Amino acid sequence: MKVLVIGGGPAGSTAATAMAQAGLDVQLIESAHFPRYHVGESLTPSCRVVLDVIGVSKILDDYGFVKKNGGVIHWDDDQWTFDWHMQSGVQSWQVDRSEFDTLLLEHARQNGVSVTTGVTGRSVQFADGRPVAVECFRDDGESSTVDDFDFLIDATGRNGLLSARHFGNREPLSNLRNVGVWGYWTGARLLPETPTGGINIISSPEGWYWVIPMAGGRMSIGYVTTKDAFARDRREHPSSDELYRHLVAVSPTVAGLTAGAEFLGGTRVETDYSYIADQFCGPGYAIVGDAACFLDPLLSTGVHLALYSALTAAACVASMDRGEVSETEALRFFEFAYRRAYMRLFALVSIMYERYLGKDGFFLTSDRLIGDEQSGKAEEGVSSRSFAEIIGGLSDLREAAHSSTRVITDQLRVEAVRAQMRSVRAPDSVGPDFTPVRGNPLSDAESADYRLVTSPQLGLERVREARP
Repeated sequence: MKVLVIGGGPAGSTAATAMAQAGLDVQLIESAHFPRYHVGESLTPSCRVVLDVIGVSKILDDYGFVKKNGGVIHWDDDQWTFDWHMQSGVQSWQVDRSEFDTLLLEHARQNGVSVTTGVTGRSVQFADGRPVAVECFRDDGESSTVDDFDFLIDATGRNGLLSARHFGNREPLSNLRNVGVWGYWTGARLLPETPTGGINIISSPEGWYWVIPMAGGRMSIGYVTTKDAFARDRREHPSSDELYRHLVAVSPTVAGLTAGAEFLGGTRVETDYSYIADQFCGPGYAIVGDAACFLDPLLSTGVHLALYSALTAAACVASMDRGEVSETEALRFFEFAYRRAYMRLFALVSIMYERYLGKDGFFLTSDRLIGDEQSGKAEEGVSSRSFAEIIGGLSDLREAAHSSTRVITDQLRVEAVRAQMRSVRAPDSVGPDFTPVRGNPLSDAESADYRLVTSPQLGLERVREARP
């Protein structure tokens, strides 16, 4: 089978590498020339698990990125620490994305992927419901057509070649319309209780801050707030740099962490509007990473969702190629697994923004979201274990690999999640109560007919006979 991947970010590179390692003929086109700047520097431990599968973790360990064990959250009046390395024995990284993304793309090339940069996918042509050609243009202005493929992976990020531009079915989530502003420092500090290399997340009355340790003694410090609050504050300051310095100064905690530190300038601003497409796949194609959905950066889940969807898509295509599953079965599994992962994280992020629950409420909600209401109970009170597992992306990988797609289909648990989601809908939101999973096969038990396996080869493994 010949596969065309459009987009060379983490999702595209990972999917391409995994499929090439499975013996498929993979071509990847990317509009940018790497290295190129990108935000999203704090990786979850699930990223290491996925990158172990494609054999690139050792390269990242040796490169010199900061190794991340966990983090600290100061949220309103609550404070708690999570340490994935202590809990699960897994470390991740704090990365410069320009370097991280370049390493992944080069790893794809070294594993047999035909990589071409400076080529942008402009439109997709369909015949009988399947993509058959992609119209492209090059940096030099020349147009071209790529039509030698059997399956298409759309990894075009927020540009969303299929979801946003072709189908027009990507819906914004009205309760997460935020803006991020950030910059870099030297000489800044982390909260003293931070696990080695960990992230700090610090709330404010109208948003929250991140503090991320980077290689070379730098610190990435950012602030996320609503678009209305940002617009109001921006009018009161002559430049983005002035606004950013003001926002750092008004937080006693963040001001303390930057006392005596040097701001390196060059403030960056980006809208972080969350969205989700009505469908993540169809005959002959799958949409991975930000091209399908994007979630507010509160829990640093962007690269997790990218790599998780990429590995899942690659497993589906590899099993299709070997004749182990039909395309319909494989795509049903992909849609279910990726949408469920996004839905669960969306529920947790939304509830945290509502601020009506304390940390024990977050932890109990996390137990329900992974169907583990009992394990969160500890003698000394409610445990953060489920919360840490969800934000680390580990629950998604565990369920996909252990045929646990059945867990979330239990009607009581589905209704519990629905109740949580109804409570966090923004007043001006429209549509069904459970907008983020419109069209989602949440109760489609057929999705549990398979599980994702990585050994002896990447693919899907049947765990029960399909029903008629």
